[in-house]
Amino acid sequence: MYKLFSFIISFSFLSAAGAGVPYTGESNALLMAFKEFVNIVSEPIISFTVLTLVFPLLFPPTDFFDKIHRKLGLHYLWTNAGGYFMLIITTIFFYLGYTDPYFSIILNKPDNFPIVLMVYTMLFVIWYSMKKAYINDKRLEAGKKPREYNDPEDKVLVWPDLVYIEFIALLVFTAFLTIWSIVLSAPLEEPANAAATPNPSKAPWYFLGLQEMLVYFDPWIAGIVFPIFIILGTSAIPYMDINKNGDGYYSFKERRVGIFIFMYGWIALWLYLIVIGTFFRGPNWNFYGPFEWWDPHKLEALNNVNLSEYVWVFLLGQETPANILLRESVGFILVFAYLFVLPLVLSQTLLKNMLKAYGPVRYTFLCLFGLTMLSLPIKMFLRWSINLKYIVYIPEWFFNI
Repeated sequence: MYKLFSFIISFSFLSAAGAGVPYTGESNALLMAFKEFVNIVSEPIISFTVLTLVFPLLFPPTDFFDKIHRKLGLHYLWTNAGGYFMLIITTIFFYLGYTDPYFSIILNKPDNFPIVLMVYTMLFVIWYSMKKAYINDKRLEAGKKPREYNDPEDKVLVWPDLVYIEFIALLVFTAFLTIWSIVLSAPLEEPANAAATPNPSKAPWYFLGLQEMLVYFDPWIAGIVFPIFIILGTSAIPYMDINKNGDGYYSFKERRVGIFIFMYGWIALWLYLIVIGTFFRGPNWNFYGPFEWWDPHKLEALNNVNLSEYVWVFLLGQETPANILLRESVGFILVFAYLFVLPLVLSQTLLKNMLKAYGPVRYTFLCLFGLTMLSLPIKMFLRWSINLKYIVYIPEWFFNI
């Protein structure tokens, strides 16, 4: 596997070295074909589906996926060679972007520099934490203590040990932010003009994930319910966690289910949406590939249909009832079954042992937060596959799900 990584890294360097050269003929055609391929696979329905399918192979939650994970050699990603590999691949992608006439326009916007920085920092944090976790897992299997283990008698004082480290970190980041503010201009625009609305009009980068959720949910869900659940869910983790293993040290094997769920929510349902909203959403909030021109006249035929229309018009062949509750009865039943009936069924079947281990209160909150988190990818796939807009659609009450 190391030989494979070395080959890919060497090939990547050669590709990057020639990316900015104005080749003609087959080389230029190959580069254009590669960019077109990237534009196609960047479509959310493709990229998000691939990410979801690959995720249990990168962060295996069970022994079954762990066997495939190691058989494919994916555990080498969490080594030094794997770290260099991911760094080089990411750098080549941005290098191609900065040398592309279209993608460079997006990347060079001052607003988008934090996203480029975020990609590198998040990649490093994930790689470094997984590397340390895998090292500790090997040590624990060999009967050794984790690397973070300290003798209880060996105490470290807050002053001066910790304070010195924090003070040095403060100076480093102050210098970094000072240089940043000098080198990069602030993304300030002209005063707001009601007669000239920017297209696309985007939220600050740290809210772009929520703005992307607005494509699939009403504002009261994407802008209020989801943020509240994110804050409450992350705050409740220490109180719902009953696993004492891996406490105070890095370990993946002892917490792989929890790490898998957290990583999927953080990477696939948050960071991914920020990247999509930054680099791939253009005028009229249409999707554009990274190497595609943001044509403001691009039109996409969208025929979004509500669940009530699918049931009454397409399935039963009649008009939607005038009575609101009757019209949306199927949607209400599905939402109720998903949030309340499904946890009861799972507690007696697949999650029976989990109910015994966590107790009814913890189990209820885990299901509530978990099903709410899963509702986002479910709604995303429903929108992409059958153009489903709302499961419950009551514009008379400004209530849509």
